[in-house]
Amino acid sequence: MPCDVSFLSIVMAQTRKSRYSRTLVVETSRSKRSSDFIALLTRLDELHGPRPGRPTKPVVLVIDNGPIHTSKASRAALAARPWLCVEWLPRYAPELNDIKHAWRDLKRHFLAHQTFRDLDHLDRAIHAAVTDLNNERQSKTCTNLQIAA
Repeated sequence: MPCDVSFLSIVMAQTRKSRYSRTLVVETSRSKRSSDFIALLTRLDELHGPRPGRPTKPVVLVIDNGPIHTSKASRAALAARPWLCVEWLPRYAPELNDIKHAWRDLKRHFLAHQTFRDLDHLDRAIHAAVTDLNNERQSKTCTNLQIAA
């Protein structure tokens, strides 16, 4: 009997509005292709790309050397965004990848101990978990940074 293997691919970025404020941006897909990473870059364009009347701020994108990041299509998409400064993590150093910690938090605190009926249910749960995590991060931001611990 053939086994139906289904998966959901997640491409994630963590943006910082300030030193203390981080937001996760997520794209989900039923494939794991460079086009998924390029879709994430398009979302980052909308959020942080240059716009008339909006001051341009430097944006640093720190990524690992995964195949979807290093393909010809991905490199062309990165080159087409001169406002992005790309920093490549060293190979085989997942402990340096901040997004791995965010994914761990999502799995442990927002997606654990649940059963998903199908991939659509999982997809909705992931996006809801990201929204919840972003809201939790925003609510815990200290408004007065002068307060001593």
